[in-house]
Amino acid sequence: MSIALLRHMDLPTESLRSKSWDEFAQANAPKLDFIVTVCDNAAGEVCPIWPGHPLTAHWGVEDPAAVNGSEEQKRAAFEAAYRELESRIRSFLALPLATLDTAQLKERLAEIGRAHAGAA
Repeated sequence: MSIALLRHMDLPTESLRSKSWDEFAQANAPKLDFIVTVCDNAAGEVCPIWPGHPLTAHWGVEDPAAVNGSEEQKRAAFEAAYRELESRIRSFLALPLATLDTAQLKERLAEIGRAHAGAA
C-alpha cells in the first residue's frame, strides 16, 4: 500500500526498498547527516554507532501496516502516516540549518517529533 500511495502522489518508487542498518556500516555507504526513526518499536531499540555520528531523532508514527480493518481503513492509515511524515519533513526542511549548532539542531529535531505527535 505504501508503494501504491507514493505512486498515486506521483513520487518515484523504482529504486525504493527496505534496507538493513548493516548497509550503512559498509565502507562505500553514503554519508548520513541525519537519521530519523519513525517506528515506535525502533524508539526502544539500541541503535548502532553510525559512521560519521549523524544526528538522530525519533518521530513516532503509527504503523499503518499494523491496522486491521477494511481496505479503505488500511488505505486511510497509510494516507495519515504519509501526511504526518510530510508535515514533519516540511518542518525539518524549513529549519535554518546553517545557523543552528549541533545541540540546537538536535533539540529542534526532537521538537518536530513532539509537536506533531498524535496530529495524524
